[in-house]
Amino acid sequence: MTSRLRELIQQLGEAIHESVIESEQIAGVVQDIRKHGFDVLLMLEATIGLNEVGTSAGNGESSEAGAEAGGEPGAFTPNDLHFLRSLRISVEGDKDEEPGPESK
Repeated sequence: MTSRLRELIQQLGEAIHESVIESEQIAGVVQDIRKHGFDVLLMLEATIGLNEVGTSAGNGESSEAGAEAGGEPGAFTPNDLHFLRSLRISVEGDKDEEPGPESK
C-alpha cells in the first residue's frame, strides 16, 4: 500500500468522523435522548474495502503494492494493519481481529 493510499484512507476516516459529529440530524436525536435522561455514547465501526481495479502495466501500482507487502498485490503489511486499526478500521481476514458473535 502506498503512502498516498494510506493518506487517502486516513482522510476518508476523518471525513466520516467529521460528517457524523457535524450532522444536525444526529445532534437532534442525541439531544432528544438526553431530554429523556440518558447520556449518549456513540461508537460507529467503518469497514473500508479496497479492490484494485484493472491496472495497466504503465502505472506501477500493482507491482509496488505487491513488493511492499512481500506477497500478493494489494495485501496489507503489518504496518498497514496497525495503521488501519489505529483508525478503528477492521480488515477482513486479519488474524488479530476479534472474532464476531457468529464465530465459534
